[in-house]
Amino acid sequence: MWSTWLIIVLFLTFVEVSTVNLVSVWFIASGLVSLFLSFFVKSFYVQFAIFVILGLILMVITRPILLKKFSKPKVKTNSDRVIGMKGIVTEEISKLKVGEVKVDGKRWSAISEDKIPKDSHIIVLGIEGVKLIVRKDDE
Repeated sequence: MWSTWLIIVLFLTFVEVSTVNLVSVWFIASGLVSLFLSFFVKSFYVQFAIFVILGLILMVITRPILLKKFSKPKVKTNSDRVIGMKGIVTEEISKLKVGEVKVDGKRWSAISEDKIPKDSHIIVLGIEGVKLIVRKDDE
């Protein structure tokens, strides 16, 4: 039975090395435990149950910690930082016509679901390509 567990551990190691995400590292560890147990416990069902249960327990306990440790914080680009900012309409915006707004001292093309007249105050909801998605600021 130990040779089956060795093949499973080697296969899972290959899968883990081939991917950039943490996919099977927990089951590699539980496979090693099952490999060790195969010398003492003859029942494959017991070995397999320990493999699955231990793998799931390790995943639930350690995955959030490892993801937090290895994840990189998203760095906002210059354009991302205007989301949520307020600005003013410099060219009227309508549903079928791209307008222009001034946000953070820069002029941007802008689109909106509603018609927004020139000199109205807006708030930036998002970015679609090179255009800002805006809505009229009611404040």
